[in-house]
Amino acid sequence: MTETHEIDLTASFKAYDVRGIVGETITAESVRAVGAAFVDVLGLAGQKVLVGGDMRPSSPEFMEAFAEGARARGGDVLKLGLISTDMLYYAAGVQQAAGVVFTASHNPAEYNGMKMAKAGAVPVSSDTGLYEIRDAAQAYLDAGQIPAVERTGTLEESTLLADYAAYLRSLVDLSGIRPLKVVVDAGNGMAGATTPAVLGDAELEALPLTIEPLYFELDGTFPNHPANPLEPENLRDLQAAVVKHGADIGLAFDGDADRCFVIDEKGEPVSPSAVTALVARREIARAKADGEDTPVIIHNLITSKAVPELVAHDGGRAVVTRVGHSFIKAVMAEESAVFGGEHSAHYYFRDFFNADTGMLAAMHVLAALGEQDRPLSDLAEEYEPYVASGEINSEVEDKAAMMDRVEQQFGVEGTTTSRMDGLTVAADSGDWWFNLRPSNTEPFLRYNGEAKDAATMQRVRDEVLAVVRG
Repeated sequence: MTETHEIDLTASFKAYDVRGIVGETITAESVRAVGAAFVDVLGLAGQKVLVGGDMRPSSPEFMEAFAEGARARGGDVLKLGLISTDMLYYAAGVQQAAGVVFTASHNPAEYNGMKMAKAGAVPVSSDTGLYEIRDAAQAYLDAGQIPAVERTGTLEESTLLADYAAYLRSLVDLSGIRPLKVVVDAGNGMAGATTPAVLGDAELEALPLTIEPLYFELDGTFPNHPANPLEPENLRDLQAAVVKHGADIGLAFDGDADRCFVIDEKGEPVSPSAVTALVARREIARAKADGEDTPVIIHNLITSKAVPELVAHDGGRAVVTRVGHSFIKAVMAEESAVFGGEHSAHYYFRDFFNADTGMLAAMHVLAALGEQDRPLSDLAEEYEPYVASGEINSEVEDKAAMMDRVEQQFGVEGTTTSRMDGLTVAADSGDWWFNLRPSNTEPFLRYNGEAKDAATMQRVRDEVLAVVRG
């Protein structure tokens, strides 16, 4: 092996996953070492190791390299081929096996990376072995070789798209809803494969859905727009197509199809908080019908307060967490929560191994829409009683000092403050709240706020930002 010592894995190993620039911070060589370390650290010699990847040009080579490293250390590799991230979670849950999916989610084409899961779809993060895998892989790279074990692992291949589609359909029955026209923007990502299987008739019987496809061609160079629906400009094609086709709803997925954004029939976005509230209502009702007294719903602290209010109204118990999927998944397991939602359009389900799946959330929205006659804009209005600011970033040199300053100025009588994740200040009257959260990777403080009306939201937002931006 040549030049392996020049690869520094700390550049690509993040808190929750691995992401790097192909050929620079992530290479086939480094991936091979990670495959070996994955088996070593998680004790997977003689056990099944799932390996799949998305449509990025480098994914096939990386899948092959990871499989080689894993087999060299005795892991029995099952190659899954092209998969979405939630297909890995499905496989890890159903087959009780650890695995990896090669993806860089919504990052540009020059990136790739790895999301890892233990058996049962338990996430592998910095708290649960990711950095140990990094360090073991770095040792192999520095040594220039991966020592083979006595028994090299086996290699098999399998496909699971039809089984994954059938599993999701078993959780939400769409067969009896009214006919709906649905525009889906796959962004040239993996939803181009999963949508026809789950919502169409590519693998199973047709549902009462007419799918209008937008950018379903799998193309990891993303020729039409970045596969990041969190950015408003990346939703414009979908919004226009919903109006043009007279559709009932629009769905946008990110590159690895684990997040889903919803557009109403007018072409307007439905906030992820509203989707969280809508799905929470359905999951509470279902859990209660199954005999659960007080179903638990998880939400992060910058989700609309409409979520915990609705959960309480419907007889559930809302539990707030920090932002970040490893926190949500951990609390989902601790609380045996039936559902969890984030402002970033990640949705977690107990019936999906506490993992996130954008497709299952989309199916719940389709069911809620199709089980009644009102348009989505009317339905969503129930779940959006407050006015949100959206996320606003400000460049700040000393983030901790600035949060202290804001707390001194705004955490006055008549308010309640929290330091669970950054700084949250809420009016005791319930009229407004805001959160300032430091970015872990950039010199930003991120502002999110919400109020009873637009004037109050704008006033609080402008007063806080005036302090933050000096």
